[in-house]
Amino acid sequence: MQFQTERMEADFCVAGGGLAGLCAALSAARHGAKTVLVQDRPMLGGNASSEIRMHALGAHGPNRRETGLLEEIFLENYRYNPEAAWPLFDSVLWGIASREPNLRLELDASVCSCEMSGSAVRSIRAWQTTTQRWIEVEARLFADCTGDAVLAPLSGADFRLGREARSEYGESEAPTESDSCTMGNSILFQVDERPREQVFVPPPWAYDYSAPEAHKWIKHRQIDPFATNYWWIETGGADDSIGNAEMHRGELLRIAFGVWDYVKNHSALKDKLRNFSLEWVGSLPGKRESRRYLGDHVLVQGEVQSGGNFPDVVAYGGWRIDNHYPKGFYHDGPGTKYTDCPSPFGIPYRCLYSRNVPNLFCAGRDISCSHVAMSATRVMATCALEGQAVGTAAAIAVREGVDCRDVGRGRLLDDLRRALLDDDCMIPGLRREIRGPCASASLSSTGGEGVERLRDGMDRDWDDGSHAWEAPLGAAAEYRFAAETELREARIVFDSDLNRTDSPRPLGGNSEYAQGRHYRALGDPPMGTPRSLVRAFRIESLRSDGSWRMEGEVPDNHMRLVRVPLNCRAHGVRLVPLSTWGAPTARVFSFEVNGRN
Repeated sequence: MQFQTERMEADFCVAGGGLAGLCAALSAARHGAKTVLVQDRPMLGGNASSEIRMHALGAHGPNRRETGLLEEIFLENYRYNPEAAWPLFDSVLWGIASREPNLRLELDASVCSCEMSGSAVRSIRAWQTTTQRWIEVEARLFADCTGDAVLAPLSGADFRLGREARSEYGESEAPTESDSCTMGNSILFQVDERPREQVFVPPPWAYDYSAPEAHKWIKHRQIDPFATNYWWIETGGADDSIGNAEMHRGELLRIAFGVWDYVKNHSALKDKLRNFSLEWVGSLPGKRESRRYLGDHVLVQGEVQSGGNFPDVVAYGGWRIDNHYPKGFYHDGPGTKYTDCPSPFGIPYRCLYSRNVPNLFCAGRDISCSHVAMSATRVMATCALEGQAVGTAAAIAVREGVDCRDVGRGRLLDDLRRALLDDDCMIPGLRREIRGPCASASLSSTGGEGVERLRDGMDRDWDDGSHAWEAPLGAAAEYRFAAETELREARIVFDSDLNRTDSPRPLGGNSEYAQGRHYRALGDPPMGTPRSLVRAFRIESLRSDGSWRMEGEVPDNHMRLVRVPLNCRAHGVRLVPLSTWGAPTARVFSFEVNGRN
């Protein structure tokens, strides 16, 4: 018997379905590229899925939270998974992807080989375990969002693994000599509070940390489950984190059960944790680092720390340089070294594709950067922004019939950045250009303040103050045109509170617990849609006789970026917020309408 092969063709094929790969696939599909997403697990999300349960971290500081597709994902999760159950987050991701008509999902499919056409990738081949068949995808463009950069050795793309010497890029946080060490892998676990006392008996294969001489591996670590997700249970960085992954998994399980035994039964926290039980332990380690592509530019420490002021910035980071020691758990000291850097710092387009395979993008922790810079860019909220930039660039490349590199130049780079801004992705230093009939129309409101901010090109508050129209419910923001105008669509950006804290016990960082929690205590509140979001609103058009006609009413909105189709000719248009999810007034960052093309 021979296993069957299913062949398919696409404009764009994404390998890897973590947050970077999902955002790349969604963005490309929504911008018109026929897209296939190949993922080697039964669920999407990668390190953010229920298999690993790492919360998506991102930029620090007020109003720095990542928006675009990532914010859409989190707002969807608040609405349909208010208790922050990790398996339901898997379903939220699957639902967003599966209802995209231009996107085909192939889950449980591991990429094993690729066929080249000259220096370009022609097709990839994956084994799908559930259907026991081979899947072959031929595409015009590809993106490697696997984290491990699986397509690099298969395609001959240039890549790097390990730490550069300090002298190579002048990085103070790099080692004196280059080596093959990386950051390690971690297994996380979840604990839940119960109404009565819970007993934990460690399995016989778990490590025993109850003796004082064993405490040297734990003494530098935060052990309170309300303040840590035990990220420091980490191994593999001083070894081959890919080739010896199964050995590392066993080691991590022995450590994880031993750590919980110590914390639960022997530490000073044992009385506090009397009613807590070990609810879940991961079986799949979460990876931090392996291969990194070499693109037309390699992002390095000095550029991150100086703000990443590149002419081709398309995404941003804002996490600290968070450089884990290769020995991980067995490092006799803290598990990582933090080095400050600005938030945000720019990430250039030239880091998001292979320098020698012309049709191969990359997004996620495998982008073109040094080990030290990658310590800041590897966090998942940043990776999601990179993915959305790559997917949008792929759609432009398909439309124009060009390769990855070409989108980073001239008019096409302008098109890419304009599309990202229009899709609610902030790009540091840029304002969104206001075009169409609203650019020259008169703008007023029947209440509130700051109505002109609706077209100032800033879709969030910033260091210079508010960029929102703030108005009582029922007030209207009105555009009036010089002549009757044909209208196609309204674009609105509501305030989803980019400074919200999702955790009942905040740990710091703008994206904590947007998808799930590593502990559950009795009485912890649900997450829920941000109170600041406008829930109900209507859009009206101004007729020739001076009367207003309703063109659309949305009674139950839970999104920040909203597009409302219009099919009318009008002398004006207005937005009327009717209710919020709890805030007494409405805050709106943008309201514009587009005319017919």
